[in-house]
Amino acid sequence: MLDVWKAADDIDLYESGWNFDHFYPIFSDSTGPCLEGWSTLSALAQATRRIRIGVLVTGMPYRHPAVLANMAATVDIISGGRLELGLGAGWNHEEADAYGISLGATLTERFDRFDEGVEMIISLLSNEVTDFAGKHFTLSGARCEPKPIQRPHPPICIGGTGKRRTIPAAARFAQHWNHPGGSVEDWKVSRDLLWSECERIGRDPSEITTSIHLMADVADPGRTAEQAAAFADAGLDLGIVYIAPPHTPAALEIMASALSPLAD
Repeated sequence: MLDVWKAADDIDLYESGWNFDHFYPIFSDSTGPCLEGWSTLSALAQATRRIRIGVLVTGMPYRHPAVLANMAATVDIISGGRLELGLGAGWNHEEADAYGISLGATLTERFDRFDEGVEMIISLLSNEVTDFAGKHFTLSGARCEPKPIQRPHPPICIGGTGKRRTIPAAARFAQHWNHPGGSVEDWKVSRDLLWSECERIGRDPSEITTSIHLMADVADPGRTAEQAAAFADAGLDLGIVYIAPPHTPAALEIMASALSPLAD
């Protein structure tokens, strides 16, 4: 991972690097190795100089929001102001159940806790003192010092496509919305829902960067480039290219050669 991130830092096409917030692998045997996301991100922040960095996305139930706010401020400082703060409501029952972490008794409770958590994190990163009295969390004269370099706070990235809770949360809080993957038409449907929600609350949707996951096909990089071009034509801002293990810098070079014409 370290070799790949250092290599990406030297290739202009790559503007950001992302890991995930899981304790078990989610694309292979779940009993395999999996580094903790935020500890790894802190190390990768120190090892890079240019690319923006983030966890795509942090599971809110895994850490108290006030603790996560302090972690985010610290990593933003370590990185010199390059953090993208990815946040999500959480979904992985296998790892949560194994660790005794409650994702919420119901989906409603999970997303209520998520909305409260995002609001608290933004306030802690932005304000000198935060008081908060929610249904699930309470803060009293809470401080988060030192503040992040990026003001008022690092960009919030919210991932997901749920039209009842996730899309409204992205419209309300996010500077970056990530669609986890699918067809161009799937993305456009979700994007239009986001735009409609922004219009409903009086927010300019152009304030929100849109992204999607693209699977790197190292054996046929032209296929990935065609997919990326289709999303770009539809108005997508950022393609986040997932490179499957084994992680080697050579994969980055192959994909960059295929994708660079799109950047021109």
